[in-house]
Amino acid sequence: MLDLSNVNTFYGKSHILHNFELSIEPGTIHAILGRNGVGKTTLLSCILGLTDRSDGTMSFNGRDIISTATHERARAGISIVPQGRQIFPDFSIKENILMGGFAHPDGKRQVPDIVSELFPYLIDNMSRPGGLLSGGQQQQLAIARALAAAPKVLLMDEPTEGIQPNIVEQIENTIIRLNSEFGLTILLVEQNIKFARRAAKNYTIIEKGCPVDGGLCRDLTDNTIHKYLSV
Repeated sequence: MLDLSNVNTFYGKSHILHNFELSIEPGTIHAILGRNGVGKTTLLSCILGLTDRSDGTMSFNGRDIISTATHERARAGISIVPQGRQIFPDFSIKENILMGGFAHPDGKRQVPDIVSELFPYLIDNMSRPGGLLSGGQQQQLAIARALAAAPKVLLMDEPTEGIQPNIVEQIENTIIRLNSEFGLTILLVEQNIKFARRAAKNYTIIEKGCPVDGGLCRDLTDNTIHKYLSV
């Protein structure tokens, strides 16, 4: 579904991703792992076309999108739940969700039916300002906003970071449900190795802007974790 071949990405003169290779199987969760500052978030930005410059080949559903604009990639079916959630604090829950509809392939701006099943609190509080929500509720809102674009691939950047512990498991289970019940392909940047192992089929470890290890999560060993991920 999503394949990167020999992709290089730059911010100004800084070369962040180097000859990057990645292949995402449709209908799976693929975990992106690595220490802080190795290029994980940049990888997601590159896929969305948000870096200053990228070259190489990036194929999405058989189409090379390396030169297409960000809004075209979004309309093609790539959506993101960004690190830090980035909701609009003065907008209501409903307004925040509808913002995701600008990227819907048909231009529909509506609250997806799936939101009522996944996040009943949001449905019951549509007029509440996003800035008054807890961290976990804001993460639910960020996911709902991304789903309003009807994505084929969902990019998720540290979705359990900064969330109260009693809500983390709910967010984790929601991510698994999005994949297992609704068939959504997910590219998951995650520091929680235990969750990555539980949720994802495949993994890729990044170091200094390069993929250095990868495979099936069931084959991810403690030695590999210690080598590439321990601080």
